[in-house]
Amino acid sequence: MQLAMYQMLTNFASNSTPQQNSSLRFRSLSDHQSPIINHQKPIKRLCHKRPRLVKTNNPTSSGTTTAAASSLNMPTTSSPVGSNGNYNDESYEELEHRPLTREIMATYLSTRRHRKVTVHHAKVAQKSYGNEKRFFCPPPCVYLSGDGWNHDFEQDNLCTMIGIGEPLYLNDNNGSPSGNITQSSEMQHLPFDNGKRFGAAKTLFISDSDKRKHINLNVKMMYTADFRDSPYIGMFESRKIKVISKPSKKKQSVKNAESVCIQSGTKIALFNRLRSQNVSTRFLHVDERNQFEASSHEWGSFYIHLVDNEEPCMESTTFSVKEGFVQYGSTVKLVCSVTNQSLPYMVIRKVDKNRVLLDSDEPVSQLHKCAFEFKNGPSSSSSIVYLCLTGERIVGIAGKPCPNERFRVDINDSACWTIISTDKAEYTWFEACGPVSHPITPVPVARHIVVDGGGTAATIELTGENFAPGLSVWFGETESPCTQLLN
Repeated sequence: MQLAMYQMLTNFASNSTPQQNSSLRFRSLSDHQSPIINHQKPIKRLCHKRPRLVKTNNPTSSGTTTAAASSLNMPTTSSPVGSNGNYNDESYEELEHRPLTREIMATYLSTRRHRKVTVHHAKVAQKSYGNEKRFFCPPPCVYLSGDGWNHDFEQDNLCTMIGIGEPLYLNDNNGSPSGNITQSSEMQHLPFDNGKRFGAAKTLFISDSDKRKHINLNVKMMYTADFRDSPYIGMFESRKIKVISKPSKKKQSVKNAESVCIQSGTKIALFNRLRSQNVSTRFLHVDERNQFEASSHEWGSFYIHLVDNEEPCMESTTFSVKEGFVQYGSTVKLVCSVTNQSLPYMVIRKVDKNRVLLDSDEPVSQLHKCAFEFKNGPSSSSSIVYLCLTGERIVGIAGKPCPNERFRVDINDSACWTIISTDKAEYTWFEACGPVSHPITPVPVARHIVVDGGGTAATIELTGENFAPGLSVWFGETESPCTQLLN
């Protein structure tokens, strides 16, 4: 398996805790002594070896042998990439003898024609009870990106399934999905609309008979018909999702705060549901013109930053942020995680039965109803303006103060938003030596990097998931001379 240093760094995701952890350490060949580690060791895990070599008795039509099962150097066509990419199957009987050359790596670094699968989802899911079906909201979405995908042709031959399961690659001896995952009969087809680069799973729910406290989403991808000799691409899993019974109405303890409350600097989604009807659900989103909209089919993920309440109301491209949990009455800044478009400074307010509670200062929790008061609007309580939708447009609307209650303001449904934390799992690969015959999952993902020492004694340690024997690391066009896997 070959791995570019660029690939390792682009798969960093330090916001989430890895489910499986191992480390790669690489150092100079002149360093014969064990490196000195002066930092806390990464979390250890059992690392099981998986078959990575296949005989090539049946050459492919492109005249190339198959590449390693979880190679991170990927395809755009059936022929190899790079000036020295043509290898004869008879010359290389096993995949370990097929070299990844500097020319191939240079071609990849200059074109970046890789493929990326991104699974976007909420961090919590509300359980259904009885005959009701509380569909996951926002719906989990799978995005295909990267120049390696041929959307006009390849997507027509792609079949994607999604289901609820458990971590795929735990206690696994051969790299294939474990026996605890959702079976294919329980998975549902994930449609990709014509010309669209994403599909949304709008009918997923978890019943009350399921006693798990945490789940994962499993996305199975394969080619249809005879598009490829090896149709199975792999099984991709989401990040961990916490199962909750209902939105919390009480103040959270320190123990539960991290998983239930909203922290500054994390990502959230906002959706609005008129008259509590599922069919009327709209999501805050930034469209292709970088305009905020209320979309019925696509949702956006936004960083929510705590801002000093004394921050000037004048808008600026830079602003100071604070750490901690978001509380009602706090000034916040919402920034789109994709486009970096932001909304003006707003004060987040608690909502109870379409009534804003101006005096509430409790922590904001998952699936709470809230309103966003524009801070740079008129200061008079008779004309407080809130973030609102009308059709697909995002606008401001004035609340109506309650005559007999000083700290209460009435708003309509269109200004009432539900807040929920979001996460994503991202997988990128490139088949440098042509199409592979094995699933590309599990894809190695680096999450933390630590540099120790200097000169000939320098070491770089990567901690992440799905590291396995045979993995090599590249610094641009140069392969690391020595790589060691730490269990």
